[in-house]
Amino acid sequence: MKLAVVGAAVLWGTAGTAGLLAAGVDPVSLASARLVVGGLVLGAVAGPALRLLPRRGLLVSAAVAVAAYQLCFFAAVGLTGVAVGTVVAIGSGPVFTGLLSWLLDGHPPTRRWAGATAVAIAGCAVLTGGGGEARVDGVLLALLGGLLYAFYAVTAARVIGAGAPSNAVMGAMFGGAAVVMFPVLLWTGTAWLTEPRGLLTALYLGCATTALAYLLYGRGLRATPVAIAATLALAEPAVAALLGVVVLGERLTPVSAGGLVLLGVSLVAVALPERRAPALEASA
Repeated sequence: MKLAVVGAAVLWGTAGTAGLLAAGVDPVSLASARLVVGGLVLGAVAGPALRLLPRRGLLVSAAVAVAAYQLCFFAAVGLTGVAVGTVVAIGSGPVFTGLLSWLLDGHPPTRRWAGATAVAIAGCAVLTGGGGEARVDGVLLALLGGLLYAFYAVTAARVIGAGAPSNAVMGAMFGGAAVVMFPVLLWTGTAWLTEPRGLLTALYLGCATTALAYLLYGRGLRATPVAIAATLALAEPAVAALLGVVVLGERLTPVSAGGLVLLGVSLVAVALPERRAPALEASA
């Protein structure tokens, strides 16, 4: 099931490169279209199962969190720059996820998870490089984005763990987020969707990097602790960096390459199964 989470992260990592096809489009409009298309697809996949979901109020809150995360992320990037905003938002997500899982479900993080997550965040920071200004308001918005991500990830894991179908849970969250983001899409403008390149970009971002990715992520949450899943999702910036080199002809500096190696090693450490204590093995 960890492979499903990594597969989702790989798809997320293609979003930045795909977004370049719609050059000149407002990033908020692009993100809104991505959520609207992806949410509609996920809602359609879930179908009648949506009516049988438990904890609907909690899922509504998670849907609002999905939409709010997008707005916080782009606001943070606008204030602090891509590098700082991305590292703080994406890097803080696994930390908040581990803490929320510990607080709500009583699952304390393991030492290996904590160490590997710290190394992964350091790798992300080195990989994305400097640039931008660490403004307090921008950093706080990025941290809020990381907390929102943790909230909807932990919510999804808890509802799935209670026996709900993962496809229906994702359909409820992202279908609700699509309803929230549709007015934002109209407000930011939809003229770019009438052009073939813009429409194809929106369809790819919605169908592949949102709908398919979160179907895989939900499947992974069936058997993978949410804290581990959140750390494995840090493969996203690694994939984005590699696509930049292979597809866009970008070059990695030695420092950035070192960050990529750090990130890769930490993800392998998280993905490998942990050895159980002898006492637990004996009782099993």
